[in-house]
Amino acid sequence: MAKTDTILDTIGNTPLLQLRNIVPSNGARILVKVESPNPTASMKDRMALAMITAAEADGRLQPGGAVVEYTGGSTGVSLALICAVKKHPLYIVTSDAFAKEKLDHMRLLGAELTIIPSENGKQTEELTRTMIREAHLLAEKKGAYITAQMDNTDQLAAYSTLADELWEQAGGRIDAFVQSIGSAACLRGTSERLRHHSDKTRFVAVEPAESAVLSGGPTGAHNIDGIGAGYVVPLWQDGMADEIKTVSTDEARKMAFRMAREEGLFCGLSTGANVVAALQVAEGLGPDATVVTMMCDSGMKYLSNFSRHLEV
Repeated sequence: MAKTDTILDTIGNTPLLQLRNIVPSNGARILVKVESPNPTASMKDRMALAMITAAEADGRLQPGGAVVEYTGGSTGVSLALICAVKKHPLYIVTSDAFAKEKLDHMRLLGAELTIIPSENGKQTEELTRTMIREAHLLAEKKGAYITAQMDNTDQLAAYSTLADELWEQAGGRIDAFVQSIGSAACLRGTSERLRHHSDKTRFVAVEPAESAVLSGGPTGAHNIDGIGAGYVVPLWQDGMADEIKTVSTDEARKMAFRMAREEGLFCGLSTGANVVAALQVAEGLGPDATVVTMMCDSGMKYLSNFSRHLEV
């Protein structure tokens, strides 16, 4: 392996694997971009690095300057790693609704956390908006740069690079790209770039069935970490997705467990939701189709939650 300067140089260029056992009945192939080899085992390493690098480059973030973000966990962990390497103090606004492993990981990497109490551990629109409001107040108080992932277009460059990786690894054919919606940056950035490669790829958004706001449903509470803000997020654009699929927390959890047991891929619930939707899309496209989706992170981030749902 080539020598690298820092851990940040290992971000990206992750493998694309074909599912062998969890497959559609029609024989179409489903390819999963396995993001767990990234330093914090998450695709969010890509966007966090892009946000910090861009802010440093144009002077919004000075050397040694403090950073603030609101996050359900994975973005916070990724920012904590990058800020540790680049020597930026990091202040995170998060909640007890999110995996304890993520909160502990952020603290271990040096971030200072503000915890917003949730309603029975559920993710809701009210919780998201409260976290955002508190983060902006904290940034003002600290005189810090707020990365503000829900509005930040700097991260789109990271997903453009992801799209190029996917296109090359898939052999120049992707019939559909399926991705769950948190900030919407991944689907937006990836779809914009993939459209330069082909005008034939379909783009499918995935959201929690309990809070299917993109589909026109009411806001609600769910337990799929990292997606389903409970309202139409700023980076979402009409026409960005050709189709929207809804997946329940229970369906996502069951698929995450199947991925571990049948494919050896230990993932979180957002990945489980992606695969549920990808199977549905593949069935509709026919036997020659190639459907690509994301394994967003590692299931190691959710062990305490998963253990409560294991069959004895």
